[in-house]
Amino acid sequence: MTTTAAAPTATEAAVVSFAQVSKAYGDVRAVTGLTLDLHPGETVALLGPNGAGKSSTLDLLLGLRTPDTGSVRLFGTTPQAAIAAGRVGAMLQSGGLMENVTVQELVGLVCAMHPRPYPRDEVMARAGIDRIAGRMVDKLSGGQEQRVRFALATAGANDLIVLDEPTTGMDVTARQAFWATMREQAEQGRTVLFATHYLEEADAIADRVLVLHKGRLLADGTAAEIKAKAGARHISFALDGPVDASVLRALPSLSTLDIGGGRVRIQSHDADATVHALYGLGLYPREIEVSGLGLEQAFVAITEAEEARTA
Repeated sequence: MTTTAAAPTATEAAVVSFAQVSKAYGDVRAVTGLTLDLHPGETVALLGPNGAGKSSTLDLLLGLRTPDTGSVRLFGTTPQAAIAAGRVGAMLQSGGLMENVTVQELVGLVCAMHPRPYPRDEVMARAGIDRIAGRMVDKLSGGQEQRVRFALATAGANDLIVLDEPTTGMDVTARQAFWATMREQAEQGRTVLFATHYLEEADAIADRVLVLHKGRLLADGTAAEIKAKAGARHISFALDGPVDASVLRALPSLSTLDIGGGRVRIQSHDADATVHALYGLGLYPREIEVSGLGLEQAFVAITEAEEARTA
């Protein structure tokens, strides 16, 4: 086994390339006409509600599924060839870990099989599992299993790291350490693609956000661009006296209304018009705050708009 990992010898324009990729399972279209490129050094979040096609997209990327139409290329070649060359590491939700072995035995085996391995002890320390090296794999907690999966995904000098819900089951400290390591990987020029339901992670970590819905790519941009795409603003204020919800629901450009804790919270597609109308009704809001949507609110707004469009 080598003790250091060799650097890539060439740099391609696109690490991952999907060209008009579609995949169906019977009558269910999991992915439809997906076209996108991922580039070196990007950290990309893949978002979407359940059934959006995230897992199918990752399966196609890793060569676990074959597209019905279109093509998937990694580093200019097939997913299978890129994986065999040791250029791709993956941490998936599906599939179990080998039983009847210790943590260090399993990590050591994967390091030994990798074309460009890191030292086993280095891999374990980076994943935060060196203290459980001698424990049997089938005796681990959910969070510990996730960290072992992370170690296996980063056992060698992969140029692309694919992560499916990577921090599920991890505590706050483990999650912070995990993302610190992922930032280091990206700073070294590696591409990190992760699917997550923790939208705060996508907002804080990702350079780029992809939003899938029913197999289609709805949005592709920075977190700030995705928020702007939602085209809505959040308005919060206090009112003296009782609040007539029916009056507030009649405000122009309003999409959501929530009243509680002494405050009114509104989501509006035209904040200026909504606030102007408040005063026009003879209402006098106090402590008024107008802000852009968070990524989670923007994500909900974008997917709900698509649901309404296709209903």
